[in-house]
Order: sequence, then C-alpha cells, then structure tokens
Amino acid sequence: MAAQDYEQVTYNGPAGAQMGKSSTEKIGFWGATPGTQRSGGSQAALTLITATISGYGYSTASAFDKSAALINEMRAVLVAAGLMAGA
Repeated sequence: MAAQDYEQVTYNGPAGAQMGKSSTEKIGFWGATPGTQRSGGSQAALTLITATISGYGYSTASAFDKSAALINEMRAVLVAAGLMAGA
C-alpha cells in the first residue's frame, strides 16, 4: 500500500494527538461500534500480591479473583473498542 492510499489522522502538531475529548465521546476501531470509556470497580489498580512460599501463586483466592477480574475487564475494553478480535 502506498502512502497516498490512506489518510493521515493527525497533522503532525508538536503537542501530539488525542482521540476523544472526554470519557463520554465514542470511539471505535476496525469496524467496531463506537463506545464511551468504560468505568467500574474491576478497573481498580491491584495492590501487591504476595507470592506463596512455593513460588508465584496468589496469597489468597480473593487476590486471584481480583487479578482475573482486571484481566477480563481489560479484554472487554479491547474487544469493545475493536482493538482485539475477542474470539
């Protein structure tokens, strides 16, 4: 594909580029339905998870559940925006 076959999204301004002025502005990629920025408790940062004596496990089931919820939410965000196929 030659450079002239596609459109430039920015005009190379020195301050950079931004997509979406607010969390309520809808954005989508690769044909995905545009949506607003997601929010929710499962997006909270994780606290340090202490490894078990035997290696790299989680110290509690709750710690595992929180990290799994965060990973699932990140996947949902990527799929909803069209940045990940999801299948």
